[in-house]
Amino acid sequence: MKSLRERAELATKEVQDILGVSADTHPKEIADALEQAIITALLEERKRCADVAFNCCIEDQDKAHQVADEIKRVNTALVANLSSLR
Repeated sequence: MKSLRERAELATKEVQDILGVSADTHPKEIADALEQAIITALLEERKRCADVAFNCCIEDQDKAHQVADEIKRVNTALVANLSSLR
C-alpha cells in the first residue's frame, strides 16, 4: 500500500510529464500541494461519512452517536498520523 506522500510524488511526476517540465522544477512544492489536497479530501469525506451515518440512524440516536463518534475517533487518529509524517 502506498502512503499519501508516495501517491503525491507519483502524481507530481505525472503532472510534470504532462506539462513537459523537468523533474527538478519544484517537485517538493508540487508534491506538498498534492498531498495537502489528498488529505483535505480524505478529511472532508470522513466528515461526510459521519454525517451520513448519523442521519441514517436518526431513529436510533444512541447508535447514530456511536457510529459518528467512531468515525470521528478514526479521523482524529488519521490527522495525528498524517501530522507526524511532516
